[in-house]
Amino acid sequence: MTRRRWMADEVSGDRAALVGSHAEHLSRVLRAHVGQEFDVATGDQVRRGRIVSIDQNRVEFELGALVPAVITPGVTLALSIFRFDRMEWAIEKCTELGVARIVPFIARRTEAHLAAAAAKRVERWQRIAHQTSEQSRRVSPPEVSQPMKFKEAVALPGNARIVLSESEPESMLKDVLAFVNGDVVL
Repeated sequence: MTRRRWMADEVSGDRAALVGSHAEHLSRVLRAHVGQEFDVATGDQVRRGRIVSIDQNRVEFELGALVPAVITPGVTLALSIFRFDRMEWAIEKCTELGVARIVPFIARRTEAHLAAAAAKRVERWQRIAHQTSEQSRRVSPPEVSQPMKFKEAVALPGNARIVLSESEPESMLKDVLAFVNGDVVL
């Protein structure tokens, strides 16, 4: 059976902790108990964690053996800002696919009210990326940047820049990525 994976809010040596709403969900909703084991992502690795103490707002783990994790390429996705319900869906799916960084940008045709409100939505987008990362068993959530202008997004660092086009009949993204070493900006 697959163990549930949690992203630690605090890590210190061989100890990790969930605090706030994560701890409350684990202790009250899932009714976790001392001694129960989970996978705990600590930012750069995943380790087996055994619960050593439970409080309503804090759950502490003793970290054990490393759990093998899938290494994903450093893909940065520059994503034009569009209607927020669809933007949230796109962030969720990009997180599931393993994108390392999501950069919302303001395109020439981005509606003015969406561009103005986008900065207020970043915290929500980060929360969605974090929750989706736990569900899709990632080691760490993608970084969701503050919205920027298109020229700034084009200047992002990366070894390769790839423009995605729905009308491209021959080149598949997986085939193009096979020839790229290092970080990629899409």
